[in-house]
Amino acid sequence: MNGASTGEVRAVPRNQEQTQIPKLLRKTLFTVLVAGGTWVLTSVLNQDKNQVWQLTVSVVLGGAALIIQYLVEFEQRLETMEAGHKKRIREMKDSLAEHHAQMRAAVDESFAKINDATELFSQVDRSVLRSDGVTRLARKYTQVGEHGSEIVKTFAQEEIGRLASLMESLSNGSADCPGENHDWLIDLTTCAKRTVYATSTSVDRDFWFSEPANRYLKAQEEAIKQRGVEVRRLFLVSRPEERTESLERLCDRHREFGIDARIAVRSLLPPRAQVTPLNDFIIFDGELSYETEPDVEIVPAKTTLKMTRQHVEERINRFNVLWEATAPTDPDPEPEPSTATG
Repeated sequence: MNGASTGEVRAVPRNQEQTQIPKLLRKTLFTVLVAGGTWVLTSVLNQDKNQVWQLTVSVVLGGAALIIQYLVEFEQRLETMEAGHKKRIREMKDSLAEHHAQMRAAVDESFAKINDATELFSQVDRSVLRSDGVTRLARKYTQVGEHGSEIVKTFAQEEIGRLASLMESLSNGSADCPGENHDWLIDLTTCAKRTVYATSTSVDRDFWFSEPANRYLKAQEEAIKQRGVEVRRLFLVSRPEERTESLERLCDRHREFGIDARIAVRSLLPPRAQVTPLNDFIIFDGELSYETEPDVEIVPAKTTLKMTRQHVEERINRFNVLWEATAPTDPDPEPEPSTATG
């Protein structure tokens, strides 16, 4: 409560010292008045003029008055201390209640995050997809956040956002990106297990002379040799004069990789095949269609992945109509031996 209880010596402020002096003076004056009044009263009542008895009574009553004053002051201070103590207890309770509420909110939030993470990984484990890649992605993403530079962290966040957008689009049955996505093309070829049916128009003719085309053809060759994937490709042209020698050589090059390649001239096809729209698409395992859309300059401006059953079946039927209407291109037959005699 005060400095004496803790063993500390505190300087008494000047205004407090000035307040204490009148209190002491008042107590002294009140004690003297009580003692004096007692002396006068005992003088009147004491007929024997016993001064010792008068003095004793005066001192006792004066001391009692002084003690009572200190008891009253002590009670006031005790009440003040008790009120302050109760106030501090209330403040402490309020503080503890607020701290408890904050801690509870933090714990609830943490448990909610844990529950979300647990539920997420439970869904991943129940999924038919492999879960080890998701676990490795989450672990490495946190490591990048701990040790990467600011630009690396920003780049990682952008890539995670892009991947999340792709997964969301795939779950909805369709995904797209600007331009031609060669990574999708090669990755899907690597994932194919049964068939790859593709058309090729003049829009992507320059693609076959690029570096991604070499990787694409190599991936198709591995799919054919290692997994037994059937790869068919139709090079589509509108008129016979578009079936050039360079296109024939390109078709032969594809056959060297094990691809069943044909050239379809639209004007020479049967009427049922002529009305079939011609555009670039690739059907992987009869389940997903990879398509490119040209811009006004006839270059790929957009790549789309479509997985809806109706759309994929329409592309399969279109490819089958064109494929069946196109005769296989046989190599030049060898001249028969001459039977002439002479």
